[in-house]
Amino acid sequence: MREAPSYELSYIQGYDKNNAEKTLAGSFLQKSHLLLEQTLLNSDGIETILEVGAGSGHHFPYVKKTFSKYIMTDGSPEMLGIASEKYSREVSSGLMVIEQQDATRLSYADDSVDRLIATHVLEHLSNPVNVLKEWNRVVRPGGVISIVLPCDPGLLWRLGRHFGPRRNAQKLGLAYDYLQAAEHVNSIFNLVVFIRHHFESLSESWYPARLAVPDLNLFYICHIKTIKS
Repeated sequence: MREAPSYELSYIQGYDKNNAEKTLAGSFLQKSHLLLEQTLLNSDGIETILEVGAGSGHHFPYVKKTFSKYIMTDGSPEMLGIASEKYSREVSSGLMVIEQQDATRLSYADDSVDRLIATHVLEHLSNPVNVLKEWNRVVRPGGVISIVLPCDPGLLWRLGRHFGPRRNAQKLGLAYDYLQAAEHVNSIFNLVVFIRHHFESLSESWYPARLAVPDLNLFYICHIKTIKS
């Protein structure tokens, strides 16, 4: 039996180029980050932001609302090393803290941040309900959990993936289908059910069709207002 494939370090080091530059897939990915910030209508009282699964820090430039502290976290030291180089000025000024964290078991105290951002993260994590509880734990009452999810395995997502990132990854010698099957462990159909059940105050957006139909969209975006008894 053959060993499971993995991402090469060279791919991780070139992650921004492979995923965010001027390709069709990259333009859609950038759109999802932009939409997450555009749909956050009320940023009052958001001073401390925690981003989980931040990777190399692709989302940060899209955050335009005022804040005083940005905590950027990821489980990969290689990704955080890239982020540290990109945002050395923000770290030096004290605006940003970059830390290695497990997004499923955060070391932060209860109610310690005003907003939590998770872009393209929850689909990768086992026991998503427990993860949502953990994220809710660290956000203060009345704070915000902001989430972007791919509409995988929706029809439009599977079609777009076939003609975009799949071909690019295969050109780099990556076993794209295997890696996606191993990483995207949660279906958008299930994740939306979990989010809607466990949170009573949330706003939702879909892109590009805007209809709440996963098969017709690439991304699902939501902002959850944390309410605690």
